[in-house]
Amino acid sequence: MNITIVGTGYVGLVTGTTLAELGNNVFCVDIDAEKVETMKKGIVPIYEPGLEEMFLRNIQAQRLFFTTDLKEALDQSEVIYLALPTPPGEDGSADLSYVLNVANNIGDMMTEYKVIVNKSTVPVGTADTVRETIAAKTDIPFDVVSNPEFLREGFAVEDSMNPARVVVGSESERAREIMAKIYQPFTNTGIPIIFMDEKSSELTKYAANSFLAVKITFMNEIANYCEKVGADVDKVRLGMGSDDRIGHRFLFPGIGYGGSCFPKDVKALIKSGKKENFDFQILEATENVNQAQKVILVSEIEKYFEGNLQGKKIALWGLAFKANTDDIREASSLDNIKILLEKGASINAYDVIAEENVRKILGDKISYAKDMYSALENADCLLIATEWSEFKNPNFSLMAEKMNHKAIFDGRNMFALEQVEDSGFYYKSIGRKTVE
Repeated sequence: MNITIVGTGYVGLVTGTTLAELGNNVFCVDIDAEKVETMKKGIVPIYEPGLEEMFLRNIQAQRLFFTTDLKEALDQSEVIYLALPTPPGEDGSADLSYVLNVANNIGDMMTEYKVIVNKSTVPVGTADTVRETIAAKTDIPFDVVSNPEFLREGFAVEDSMNPARVVVGSESERAREIMAKIYQPFTNTGIPIIFMDEKSSELTKYAANSFLAVKITFMNEIANYCEKVGADVDKVRLGMGSDDRIGHRFLFPGIGYGGSCFPKDVKALIKSGKKENFDFQILEATENVNQAQKVILVSEIEKYFEGNLQGKKIALWGLAFKANTDDIREASSLDNIKILLEKGASINAYDVIAEENVRKILGDKISYAKDMYSALENADCLLIATEWSEFKNPNFSLMAEKMNHKAIFDGRNMFALEQVEDSGFYYKSIGRKTVE
């Protein structure tokens, strides 16, 4: 089947590459001509493990193409996926201007039946709005489908090729048959495709992401309480997670959630609720708790240095919002950097994957180390903000040689307490006893 993907951001590029891998001819459209030329040369514009290999394979197989010409791609495709940004506005609501602008263009350009697929995360009722926008420009028949993505950054290739389920929102039998054909390689292996109406599909994505944000935040609250009463959050989460009604995933405490999805989707669902005179009280609490959690270790660092961070040199391991991605959107590292700089500290950070994205924002406000140990040179303490695998088993003796003070503030609970108990380090993590 010939398919067009409009938008080559994270979702669009992974979706387009996956659909090409399933044997379709895929035309990826983007208004950024420089980016399109870069992708034509086989260069992946985002960091995502495993994506480059699949990307190159499908370019070479002549199933994956890139263009700035929407009309050219539209004329060759029966199905058009909209994978466009829906950033939060000032009030937290999703900005649909990119989606509706393309819908307007499709209405002008369409010459025969098309299925328009909303892949972007959009508020309930967006399919109706897209349908109205296109219908205002053409009498040609078409269908609008909601088909949300459930990709985890860092595991997107695995998730896209082995999804837990495929959700399709459409009440058109013709559109359902076309979507079933696209995803037949999945259903042939037992992966379910769940058909529903468009509004239910749109809400499914927001509900899923918001629930996971709540789950993470609840565990962080439990972790903070553990410290008050002397319990160990690692043992608590194991006990909780062994209940199959709860499960082990998303029970790892830390310095809050970030990224491109959870913060944006929680805000958007809260705002959507208010439009209907409905308050998502649990989500409002989640937002507030998460914002405080992201910088919870700053007060611990201040306490260690008796309330004075002026002139202190802080090593920072990790800049991405989580491991295996270069995404720094809503990253806890940035919140910590902002406050620590305001308090007079200096930062020497290491994250080889996300460094370039941080440079674009912070420039030379902080220093950037070439490796994890050089970040520690003459550091007064270490703050860990991202759970990169290379941080899991460090050389504590080498760390001690390089640092002015043997102090670690671990926002991702990278080390077992036993690892640091004999190292001579002061070690503060989340929800566990402090090693002194």
